Amino acid sequence: MDLETAHLLVSPEATELLRSLPVYDDRQALALATRLRAAGHSPELTAAVLHQSALRARGRAKLGDAVDALLLTDDGLEQATRPQVARHHAQRLRSADVALVHDLGCGLGLDARALVEAGLAVRAVDADPATAVLAAHNLAAVPGTGDQVPPEVACARAEDVDLTVGLAGPAQPGAAAGRRTAVWLDPARRTPGVADVTGRTRRTWRLDDLAPSWELVRSLAGQAAAAGAKLSPAFPHAAIPDGAEAQWVSWRGEVVECCLWWGDAVERAGRTALVLSAAGSALLTENDADTAWATGDLAEWVYEPDRAVIRAGLVGALERAVGGPELDPGVGYVTSSVERDLPWARRFRVLESLPLQEKMIRAHLRKIGCGTVTLKKRGVDVDPDRLRRSLRLKGSGSATLILTRHAGRPVALHVEPT
Repeated sequence: MDLETAHLLVSPEATELLRSLPVYDDRQALALATRLRAAGHSPELTAAVLHQSALRARGRAKLGDAVDALLLTDDGLEQATRPQVARHHAQRLRSADVALVHDLGCGLGLDARALVEAGLAVRAVDADPATAVLAAHNLAAVPGTGDQVPPEVACARAEDVDLTVGLAGPAQPGAAAGRRTAVWLDPARRTPGVADVTGRTRRTWRLDDLAPSWELVRSLAGQAAAAGAKLSPAFPHAAIPDGAEAQWVSWRGEVVECCLWWGDAVERAGRTALVLSAAGSALLTENDADTAWATGDLAEWVYEPDRAVIRAGLVGALERAVGGPELDPGVGYVTSSVERDLPWARRFRVLESLPLQEKMIRAHLRKIGCGTVTLKKRGVDVDPDRLRRSLRLKGSGSATLILTRHAGRPVALHVEPT
């Protein structure tokens, strides 16, 4: 988004026009645009508010009803933190006994909103001028406490921010960041350049492509009492800095981030997994996974841990919880004769174990009259869509197959979800 469009969107005219629009319907967008222009609204304003309306419709599932008060960009929505996760970030820093948070690379300000709501003072910056304008709008109406310093938003690069500037103003030359000062970073994980048809730029998973750089992230984190950085779920275990905590976070089964914590924000150094859902949360640590089971026979049950647990390399916690081994090293599935309900794992009853061979699978599914099949794959080189087409199933029944390895052999497990 260009700066001119951003300023247009924060104008009173755009605000009122956005409030007046019906629920976005792509099929009616052209007719609505025609009516808005006929009512005297400029083509630029019409295009901008309709795009915002579309973004809000797309972002409602992720951001909830708060989306109605936000101004968004395509890339910003993609990287925006879910409110449930942002509140967790804010509580972490609040528990670290900090008062001021420098939000470096604030994007649309979703984490900053949660920090303000948690009672923290926030100085937010973003290197993109248009994004900084939208972030200031998104933070303007966030309620704080009566004596809370209003959030500040500026257009600046993370490397140009002076962390020694405290709540009372500039510190003495050469001073370090105060003991109640924290840093929060959400480095851009998209490669600048030509956007795709949806308006989004290419996502990157490489630490070398972060902006600000991975080196700068670590440097800034070391200058404050507490620090956190929201990174990709693909963050490599070998890159975890000494003494830091790398926490993989999932929301309703989807891994949304790996968050690194430094200093007073560290609760358990090393790898942890936080599983969030509408029903509550579960935390798993390396201590929970301190176990080793030899691969054994296939038992009555197969468990699939939450993806955050797998990303964090903590499948051993599931082995310990159900008293059984992983089907094969690295596949994530654990088998056990123990029936146990866990908020961070799914349980399946094993009905049949088959060799991972198309003819054997087809014969089995036709024998039981299966017309539709759900395929879950991990640890084997199989294209589930191609396999599904090749089975040419007929019948009224349905089945779930886990395509994986057991004791070194590719298998197809016919299972029943519980």
